Amino acid sequence: MRIIELKETVTASNDRDAAVLRGELKEKGTLLINLMASPGAGKTTLLERTIRDMGDRFSIAVMEADVDSDVDARRLEKLGTKAVQAHTGGMCHMDAGMTRRALDELGEERFDLVVLENVGNLICPAEFDTGAGKKVMLLSVPEGDDKPLKYPLMFTVSDVLIITKTDVAPYFDFDVEACIRRARGLNPDIEVFQVSSKTGDGFEAWENWLEKAILDWKK
Repeated sequence: MRIIELKETVTASNDRDAAVLRGELKEKGTLLINLMASPGAGKTTLLERTIRDMGDRFSIAVMEADVDSDVDARRLEKLGTKAVQAHTGGMCHMDAGMTRRALDELGEERFDLVVLENVGNLICPAEFDTGAGKKVMLLSVPEGDDKPLKYPLMFTVSDVLIITKTDVAPYFDFDVEACIRRARGLNPDIEVFQVSSKTGDGFEAWENWLEKAILDWKK
């Protein structure tokens, strides 16, 4: 009996498409970031503060991916940011082809930074390359410090781990050092930032990293 590994075939084809898209974005000088997290981790809130802080220096657009609704895209449009909503039709992730279609909806305008706010979960988005130049994941304090043990692939493929909602840390049993140790055990090169979108704590370090990533991408 012949066994066909369908997942491997699908991901290999997607990887080729993602590599082409990444090359095209590199030529344009547009850094695409794949922002991943569980639902409620604070992706949109982090984007709001980041855009307010950096929008006067860089042209930024956002692609909001979700199974349904356009709530997040409308929130970001209020900041004057160009945003498109991508409905995945029940799929739990974005792939390179879907990302290309969403980018097309942004039009011909060139951006320094485009952020794809991926569908909220820590499993499927980690498996599919979207063509992004950088992968950033959020982990909120209320979720617990054991997530690197439960969802290792997400921490393995991400360039950056942002621990969010640090303002509520006194109310949760979250061991920051253990979380970082577990994450770096999977990915020694992962950058780690601790932020509060409510108070702004930690944003300077995160935004300095992001600014350098945008400028380096243009070289």
